[in-house]
Amino acid sequence: MCRSFGAPLTIEDVSIRPPGRHEVLVRLAACAICHSDVAYIDGDWGGELPAVYGHEAAGVVEQVGAGADGLAPGDRVVVTLIRSCGECARCRRGQPTLCEGRTGGETVLTSARGEPIHQAMNVGAFAELVNVDASQVVPVPRDLSLESASLLACGVLTGVGAVLNTAGVEAGSIVAVLGTGGVGLNCVQGAALAGADQIIAVDLVASKLEVARVFGATKLVDAATTDPEEAVREATAGRGADYVFVAAGVPALVESGARMLARGGAVVIVGIPASGTSIRLDPVAIADGSLRILGSKMGASRPHEDIPKLAELYRSGRLKLDELISERFELDRVNEAIDSARRGEQLRPVVVFAAG
Repeated sequence: MCRSFGAPLTIEDVSIRPPGRHEVLVRLAACAICHSDVAYIDGDWGGELPAVYGHEAAGVVEQVGAGADGLAPGDRVVVTLIRSCGECARCRRGQPTLCEGRTGGETVLTSARGEPIHQAMNVGAFAELVNVDASQVVPVPRDLSLESASLLACGVLTGVGAVLNTAGVEAGSIVAVLGTGGVGLNCVQGAALAGADQIIAVDLVASKLEVARVFGATKLVDAATTDPEEAVREATAGRGADYVFVAAGVPALVESGARMLARGGAVVIVGIPASGTSIRLDPVAIADGSLRILGSKMGASRPHEDIPKLAELYRSGRLKLDELISERFELDRVNEAIDSARRGEQLRPVVVFAAG
């Protein structure tokens, strides 16, 4: 429970209501910690308190409400924050991450004193149980570890999706990825899946760059000792990258990424900066170079289509999941896990529950 931004979370017993129409109760096995959780806990994006955070989860269906077709108790599932109605204009265009129709219903969580608790990002997965809309739940194969499956809910979906869905990277492209944390590594392996000719990984932490090589990076740039813009120009014979993925939520990296582009290239904003920040871009360079600035919410993903595909890529050995898990924590150590993620020490710390 987060009761004050920037303060340690507290462990409390709360009440969770049974699933209503089109809702599913899931007993969690694992919840990976995304930097978005850290940003919310630190107050970077505002929000309602008290709140339960956590949104990158997997578990087993315990109870199904009316209308939650295709799901049954005992199903092993990934739980995402993408809640969609399937009927609004955005959903009909295949854009469930931008759904305009389905909003939250009655309060899901209440404290021992009866106060309503905000179910952050429609999930609230730093908890043993979640009650979510059926559109947020995607079954996965029974032989897929739920710890590994939890990563499909956000980090993998966002990073790989930014490459394959948002940008549509073509085979033979030159790709640069700025920031090689959990999401950035998935941009790297998404570029490898797309058949990119060069994949340039940029980070301030040398150890993360070595991991990026394992995920498919062909060139490593240590931004602590090397100017990344010069390094990209040198690696591309002065041409620049066709695509630059900004995986860290740092506004200056968007500006730098735009300067790394080849003519006709695109910078894709994957990591979200704190609210209220701004960037400065040269409109002449954008117009004259036919450059594109693309936002990528959750990798423009369609969870019910994309997660099964990603699960099969993992099972065939073409997608790495296990290598993303840097450490496992029980729920009573959640603040340690969050602190390690805040310091950038972890790729993906994962909170594990007894159900796993």
